[in-house]
Amino acid sequence: MGKLDFWLEKKWVKEADPDLTKELENGWVECDLCWRKCKLPPDTYGVCGVRANIGGKLYTLVYGLLTAANVDPIEKKPLMHFEPGAKVMSVSTAGCNFFCRFCQNWELSQVRREEIYGHFMEPERLIELTKRMGVDGISFTYNEPTIFFEYMYDVAKLAKKEGLFTTMVTNGYMTPEAIRKLGNYMDAVTVDFKGSANKEFYRRYMAVPDPSPIFESLKAMKDVGWFIEITDLIVPKVGDKEEDLRKLAEWIRDNLGPETPFHLLRFHPDYLMRDLPPTPVETLERLAKIAKDEIGLHYVYLGNVPGHPMENTYCPKCGELVVERYGFYIVAWKLTEDFRCPKCGFRLNFRGRFHGITAPW
Repeated sequence: MGKLDFWLEKKWVKEADPDLTKELENGWVECDLCWRKCKLPPDTYGVCGVRANIGGKLYTLVYGLLTAANVDPIEKKPLMHFEPGAKVMSVSTAGCNFFCRFCQNWELSQVRREEIYGHFMEPERLIELTKRMGVDGISFTYNEPTIFFEYMYDVAKLAKKEGLFTTMVTNGYMTPEAIRKLGNYMDAVTVDFKGSANKEFYRRYMAVPDPSPIFESLKAMKDVGWFIEITDLIVPKVGDKEEDLRKLAEWIRDNLGPETPFHLLRFHPDYLMRDLPPTPVETLERLAKIAKDEIGLHYVYLGNVPGHPMENTYCPKCGELVVERYGFYIVAWKLTEDFRCPKCGFRLNFRGRFHGITAPW
């Protein structure tokens, strides 16, 4: 009997997707969900801490073991240009394939192995709950959705049958093979960069040896037709280099298109990095100006700065204020039904439909 066989008694433990698993010699298995591609001998866990080799088979240990099921505005993801004003059921499990020292959801993302916790919910039950709450879609978020791929895949397939859209907030380390399998069942994605993809920053503060595979994954996401928005967490002193921001913004412009929404997020001290101050707003403004005015990205936003003018959307052609926001709320909407500027007629890069003003005041 193996030392991890006790997991097989849990109803939230399920054999991993065979299309994203390789059985190797001597009972070893390879997990091909993320770019780490962990090769595991029997009775060991992957880096994420929620996938394990049990008896020569790879298992997910968090299938439907939810740590959250909350209703959020879609702008919280942040998705500003996909189904604006919609509400989503946000779901998460425990575990992550990154070790970000500044994670604001560390209580669930940094839980691994025998400390895993959550409330079990079958995919059908989650769909039922989502419909009963009257929301428009489901977002896989809070921790890294890659590590609960099997559950996300099953839920997303059911969601499509019920007319619900699906979105994902991810660190982008999912392999192209997994992206292609999820393909038609995902509608939109927010890919979160930190420190403008600086390799030393990823290695030192996130325990990720190389962020460059994320760019290959982004190309795969574009190929399967997902609507993409990009965030970049600007960490003062250690992850705020102008040259890194330029490289990232230029890559987005040249590979995803200048119409791709780009969010610069303000850092707040948390978890193991409480010794740094919040990002100065002036730093965010300076970097945003570079991304928009010099690199040429059409939609550049500041996040975690409620009330700032760069929470709003402006027409790329004439500069007209067309969507006004405060935090996660839409305060005013001036676009036409087909997302055209009321002043010059330019069609902005939005997908879906406008669901209405969301400000509660």
